[in-house]
Amino acid sequence: MTKLVDAIVVGGGIHGCSTALHMCLAGMKPVLIEKDYAGRHASGVNAGGVRQLARHVAEIPLSIRSMGIWERIDGLLDDNCSFESHGQVLVAENGAELEACCARVAELNALGFTHEELIDAAELRRLVPAVAETCPGGVVSRRDGAANPAQTTTAFRRKAASLGATVCEGVAASNIRQRDGLWQVDVGADSYAAPVLVNAAGAWAAPIAAALGEPVPVETVAPMLMITSPVPHFIDPVVILRGRKLSFKQFANGTVLIGGGHLATPNQDRNETVLDWRGLAMSARTVFELFPIMRGATIVRAWAGIEAKTKDDLPVLGPSVRHKGLYHQFGFSLHGFQLGPGAGAVMTELIVNGGTQTRIGDLSIGRFHASIP
Repeated sequence: MTKLVDAIVVGGGIHGCSTALHMCLAGMKPVLIEKDYAGRHASGVNAGGVRQLARHVAEIPLSIRSMGIWERIDGLLDDNCSFESHGQVLVAENGAELEACCARVAELNALGFTHEELIDAAELRRLVPAVAETCPGGVVSRRDGAANPAQTTTAFRRKAASLGATVCEGVAASNIRQRDGLWQVDVGADSYAAPVLVNAAGAWAAPIAAALGEPVPVETVAPMLMITSPVPHFIDPVVILRGRKLSFKQFANGTVLIGGGHLATPNQDRNETVLDWRGLAMSARTVFELFPIMRGATIVRAWAGIEAKTKDDLPVLGPSVRHKGLYHQFGFSLHGFQLGPGAGAVMTELIVNGGTQTRIGDLSIGRFHASIP
């Protein structure tokens, strides 16, 4: 028997869960389908950065929209998601990197964006007192912060279900087809039909898009993270490096989360990753060089998530260019956690209103299919 719903959302990461919730808030009754459980992959195991800082210009309007939701996340989800806003600081390790920071902030200001602020060595050391004396400055985004990724994704899922979303976990969506103006999807022995289908399946979204005639150049990647033994308190903001692609934050218990820089080897078919221990050691040494206080710490645990990275490092967000009622929301390329709340709101506006005031035109799947009318 086929069950008729208002929308089918494939993928239970933060993006799929956010979209399902915002659909419910708009009066829709969607079904959310997740082959494992909500947050099993990238959304539940990332570094939790809530970051406007250092984004591609094409993402900034969506990031700003999302930050407004993060700042009232407790009221939306009845859960604070452990969100803290101590800012994020991009550290320049030398004069050339500081010059690049200066050019970046000037470019954003010329475009009307003011969330990134150039800081000198004195302000850098006020914000991050333990940083190496050789660092000449950087950039700060003062509203940024971090949250607990698993807690956040679960909270979106739970609130969506409480408002009427049907949540199917543990069984993959299959046999996706369009018939008589409706999208139909099988979930085990059940089938669902709806006028709207949202492809938010993360690292598993590209095969869905390709099967529907809209292939996207996507690489499956597995960013690694590690956590250290406790050290004395030395940072409040999240810190990222301009040149070496690392981020780190300290928790209240003194442990430090280190992310970025190196990748594990993913196996999508088995839902597994193989860690690159040499790469983890290089990341750890980088942090120890920048923060001498870390030299006595040990690595306690390391892990990796599985996610999709597009060829241009930008997400695919918006309607299909081939099929009515089909929407894509994937490829967030290792920086999609902060965007999740806003992307769900924008996706719902596209579906319900036929458009959005948030500028996302450069994120369309059409950029990969210029020849399609």
